[in-house]
Amino acid sequence: MMKRSICVICGLLLFATAVFGQEQQFANLGDFKLQNGGVIRNCRIGYRTFGTLNRDKSNVIVFLTWAGGTTEQLKSNFGPGRLIDTTSYYVVAIDALSNGVSASPSNSRLQPRMRFPEFSLRDTIASQHELLTRVLNIHRVKAVAGISMGGMQTFQWLVSYPDFMEKAIPIVGSPRLAPYDLMLWQAQINALMRDRDWKGGNYSVNPARALDFAFGELLLTTPTDYNRRKTREQVFNDLAKAQNDAHRFDANDKIRQTQAMMKLDVSRDFGGSLERAARAVKAKVFVVVAKNDHVVTPGPAIEFAHLLGAKLLDLDSDCGHLATSCESRRFNEAVSDFLK
Repeated sequence: MMKRSICVICGLLLFATAVFGQEQQFANLGDFKLQNGGVIRNCRIGYRTFGTLNRDKSNVIVFLTWAGGTTEQLKSNFGPGRLIDTTSYYVVAIDALSNGVSASPSNSRLQPRMRFPEFSLRDTIASQHELLTRVLNIHRVKAVAGISMGGMQTFQWLVSYPDFMEKAIPIVGSPRLAPYDLMLWQAQINALMRDRDWKGGNYSVNPARALDFAFGELLLTTPTDYNRRKTREQVFNDLAKAQNDAHRFDANDKIRQTQAMMKLDVSRDFGGSLERAARAVKAKVFVVVAKNDHVVTPGPAIEFAHLLGAKLLDLDSDCGHLATSCESRRFNEAVSDFLK
C-alpha cells in the first residue's frame, strides 16, 4: 500500500511539473556585461519549461523566441503531436532580450527607453547560456531550435557554444542578414524614429502604428497568399485597427532587438569567413528555409547548411516567412524525425 501511495505521489509531482512549469518564470543575472563594453543593469531573463526532465538531463530542448515574440506565444508548439513532443522532451523556452518580458527598454527601471544599451544576438545567447548553466544547472542539451530570430540565435549558438548541444534546428533564420534584410529592418527603424509621436523614444503612445503593421503584413507572406486571404475592404479596416492599437509591440523594444539582428554575423570571430565558422560547429544541424521568404532571405542559411553538410528542408509554398505554418505537417514530421 505504501509503495502504491508513493507511486501516486510521484505521478502527481510529474503532472505538476509538466503543467505548472509552463508558467512564466524569471532568473535575475545581475549586472550583465555586453560585448561592446556596456552593461544591462539588473538583467532579468524570462523562461518557461514544458514536459519532464529525465534523470540524466539528456532530453532538454532549448527553444528561442522570434522577433517581438514571447514564450507565451510559443506554447502551442509544445505537446503530444506538436512540433516538439513533450512526452519525450523537456523544453526550456527562453524570452530573448528586449522582447518586453526579459530585460527590455520597456521594463527596465534603471535603464528605461533609449537609455537601455544596444546589444547583440551574441549577448542574447550569452544571457541564455548563463540561465541554463548557472540557474538551471543544465550544461548540455539535446537540441537548440528557434524560428525566425530564434533561428538566428540558433546559428549563433552553434559557433559560440559548439559543445553545448547535440543537435540544432535553425528555422527560417540566418547566420548573417542579407543586404535585402538589412534594408527592410533599417526602413522599419526609420519609420518608428521619424514618426511625429517618437519624441526621442519618450513617446506616450507607440509611434507609426499603422505603418509598422503594414510592414509586417507585406513582408511576412507573399502577394499571392495575401491577396487570397484578404479583401480590399479588410485592408483598410486592418490599418485603422492598427492605428488605434496603442498596445502594439513597444517601439523601443523593437528598435533594440532589430539592431541586434542587424549586427548578427556568425563569421565575425572567424575573420569574416563562413567556411571557418562552419568548421567550428560540432552539432548535427537541420536547416529549414522558406523559398519565398521576404523577411529572412534564405540564401545565407542555405550557404551555411552546405558548408556544414547539414540536412536542409526548403519549404516552397507561397506563404513566404509563414511557410512553417502553411506546411506544418511536412515541417513537424521532418523536425520530429531529425530529433530521434
